[in-house]
Amino acid sequence: MNKIKLGPLFLQINNASFGIMALLAVFGIAYAWVRDAGYEGVPAGLTGVIVHILLQPDTIHQVTSVTDPTKTSTAFQVGGVIDRAWLGGKGMVLSIIVGLLVGWIYTGFMRRNITIKMPEQVPENVAASFTSLVPAGAIITMAGVVHGITTIGFNTTFIELVYKWIQTPLQHVTDGPVGVFVIAFMPVFIWWFGVHGATIIGGIMGPLLQANSADNAALYKAGHLSLSNGAHIVTQSFMDQYLTVTGSGLTIGLVIFLLVSAKSVQGKTLGRMEIGPAVFNINEPILFGLPIVLNPILAIPFILAPLISGILTYLVIYLGIIPPFNGAYVPWTTPAVLSGYLVGGWQGMVWQIIILALTTVLYWPFAKAYDNILLKEEAETEAGIN
Repeated sequence: MNKIKLGPLFLQINNASFGIMALLAVFGIAYAWVRDAGYEGVPAGLTGVIVHILLQPDTIHQVTSVTDPTKTSTAFQVGGVIDRAWLGGKGMVLSIIVGLLVGWIYTGFMRRNITIKMPEQVPENVAASFTSLVPAGAIITMAGVVHGITTIGFNTTFIELVYKWIQTPLQHVTDGPVGVFVIAFMPVFIWWFGVHGATIIGGIMGPLLQANSADNAALYKAGHLSLSNGAHIVTQSFMDQYLTVTGSGLTIGLVIFLLVSAKSVQGKTLGRMEIGPAVFNINEPILFGLPIVLNPILAIPFILAPLISGILTYLVIYLGIIPPFNGAYVPWTTPAVLSGYLVGGWQGMVWQIIILALTTVLYWPFAKAYDNILLKEEAETEAGIN
C-alpha cells in the first residue's frame, strides 16, 4: 500500500472509524438506555461523549517523531489536546462504565421530572433542548468532581486508572486459554439451546477483543507486530475469522456433506439452501432447519469444531508459525479465505483453509449418521402414506 501511496489514506480511514470506537460506544450505550426508557436518547449520548472526554488527560507526555513514526520521546509535554489512543481500544471499558452510568442517572432525572419545564407556548422541539440541561449538567458536574479527585488526589486521570486496574487485567485474561475457551465453547453451547450465543458472548467479550485488536493495529502500524512487543493472540479477528467463519460452529463441512453426499431429501434441500448464506458466514437455515439445535448427534462436531480451531490457532500464533493478527477490522460477513488474508496475510489465509478442511473431516461421520436417520424417517413416512 505504501509503495503506491495509499497507506496514509487507509490509515486515516482506520483512524476516523475504528480509531474512535470508544466514543461511538459510549454514545450508543447511553443513547440506547435512555431511548429504551421512553425518552429522547441523543442528549444522553452526547452527555456520555462529554463525560468520556472529561475523564481523559488533556496532555500528552509521549510525542511521536515526525521523521520516524516508530520512535517516541517523553522529553516534551503537549497540553490542550485529546490523545486519540483513548478514543479507540484503550477507552472501551470506560465507554461501557460511562455509558451505563450516564444512561441510568439521566433516566432517573427524567422519571422524577427533575428538568426545566417550559411554558406550553414554547415549541416542543425548543422545550426538548431545555429538558436535558438539568440531567446533563448534573452528570457533567459529577464527572468533573471525579476528575478532580483522581488528578489532585492520585496524580492521574480516571480513564488511566480504569485502563490500568480493570481493562488491562481483563485483556490479559481474554488473551489466554480462558479467553479462548469462553469465545470458542460458550457461543455454540448456548446456540445448541436455540439462543443466539454469538450475540450474547460477543456483547460481553466484544469490547475486550476489540481493544486487543486496537493494540495489534497500533503495533502493526509502527512495524512492531510481534508477541515480544506485546501483541495479542486473541482478538476480534480470532473469533470472527477462525471460530465463527462460515457460521457458528464452523459448519461448512456439514453444508458440503449435505450438498454432495446427503441421501435424504431434507439434507439435500438444506444443503442447496445453505451454501449461499454459508459463504457469508450465516448458518441459521441449518441451525433451525436440519436442525442442529437440540440435536445430540450434531452437537458433538458443532461444539468440538470451534474448540479445536481455537486451541490450534492459539498454538500456531504462540509458537510463531503464523504472525499475530494485524488488528484490521474485517466485517464478520466477509467470505472465508479472503477474510483470512485480510487479517493475517497469506499465512492467515492458508491457516484458515487448513482449519476449514479439518472441521469438514470432523463433521463428515456425524453428518452421515444423521442423514441416515433422516433417510429412514422419510422412508417410514412415505410407507405410511402409501
